[in-house]
Amino acid sequence: MSRIVGLLVVVIMLALPAARSRAAELVMFERAGCVWCARFDAEIAPIYGRTEEGQAAPLRRVDLNRPLPADLSGIDPGAFTPSFVVLQEGREIGRIRGYPGDAFFFGLLNRILTSSGSTPGRS
Repeated sequence: MSRIVGLLVVVIMLALPAARSRAAELVMFERAGCVWCARFDAEIAPIYGRTEEGQAAPLRRVDLNRPLPADLSGIDPGAFTPSFVVLQEGREIGRIRGYPGDAFFFGLLNRILTSSGSTPGRS
């Protein structure tokens, strides 16, 4: 019996990193003084983590006035802020340039996540 439990623990431990590596991440490139970033902060940021999209692709904020983190060195932040880049396993799978307002933001993000297989609510 203890062998079965031990084997089960090993299988679970091996499966967890694989499940995490498939997870998507939403990177928001922003700058101080960006009016559209402030609008995103007012309209979306307070609820994002509680949405299905927020569960499927947690938000990571990157200040463009600072050096890019090493793991994002291959990602072009773009010329406009905010720029939202959806990453999966470190690769860009979609992008939203600028903040289109709360009426369109989740629709665009959902389309990116769905086309990549990171369906919100099923990540």
